[in-house]
Amino acid sequence: MTTMTFSALSTARPGWERAVVTGGAGFLGSHLCERLLDSGVGVDCADNLSSGSADNVRHLTGRPGFRFLELDVADPGFPDALTGHPYDLVLHCAGPASPADCRDRPLDALDAAGLGTRNALAVAGRDGARFLLASAGRVRGDPLGAPEPEEARGEAHPDGPCTVYDVSKRFSEALTAAYATAHGTDAGIVRLFDTYGPRMRADDAQSIPAFVEQALAGGPVTVEDDGTGARSLCYVDDVVDGVLRVAASRSLRPVDIGGGDETTVQEIARRVIDLTGSRAGLEFGTADGSDPARRRPDPSFACELFGWMPKVSWEEGFKRTIAYFAGMRAAGDLGRMPGERFR
Repeated sequence: MTTMTFSALSTARPGWERAVVTGGAGFLGSHLCERLLDSGVGVDCADNLSSGSADNVRHLTGRPGFRFLELDVADPGFPDALTGHPYDLVLHCAGPASPADCRDRPLDALDAAGLGTRNALAVAGRDGARFLLASAGRVRGDPLGAPEPEEARGEAHPDGPCTVYDVSKRFSEALTAAYATAHGTDAGIVRLFDTYGPRMRADDAQSIPAFVEQALAGGPVTVEDDGTGARSLCYVDDVVDGVLRVAASRSLRPVDIGGGDETTVQEIARRVIDLTGSRAGLEFGTADGSDPARRRPDPSFACELFGWMPKVSWEEGFKRTIAYFAGMRAAGDLGRMPGERFR
């Protein structure tokens, strides 16, 4: 795979003055925008709101250094729209947010991976900025064992239900590697695994928001298959910390960012039910075959090179996530769709 030509180098960079986050109104992107602002970095949040929502960054408007730009990263004019000040950091998170989104909008996913990644790289190259691609552990295919070493090769499915999502991530990684080699751009990649937390969309077919919504509504909570599939979850604050540690380095090799512990999907559902105080029961549905039986990353490289380890416990992370969705439900916003704009 092209990205494996990258090598590891952890020389620290000087401080950033301004960053652009593509997909900045999405789940992960909005948390990155907030953390950067809290660190004194000016932020341009670029998002076409096809997956993200302006509500995710509404609380940031008016803060010094923050700008929201409703732009499509795949548009040919995207680089020219980002002018007026040079960037020190380009975080590329744009694109349909989940395999389900990619099934619904395959062309958008492929455009974001191809044209969007090329445009974001062009901005970084123009300004001499550090570029970091938010990719996914799925690029390696279904794991053949657990935990998955970063050099592992899984089993790919060229015509499976997640093909567009998987291929879009692989292509964006290959493009990042090729561009960095051709132009000398300071580029890196993070591969993310099962991130959860506040600002997840209730409608994006991810298990945790679905479980929380069902439990808060009184159930039942539906688990695919028999619920014995295992996952390693990582709270969004920890993921943001890992992403920014990699961004602040000159690491050129892909870095896995994800939780090291795992539990079954059924146990996740039961914990959600317990923490919501719901009397909901469990129901078992039919799996669509899109997820492997286990997916557990090996974050040892991130730990050794960057000193990164997840800190937020599952119980604490679940409590924060449930509180977010409960607040949304109380405000009547739990089912809001992406595309919500500033009014």
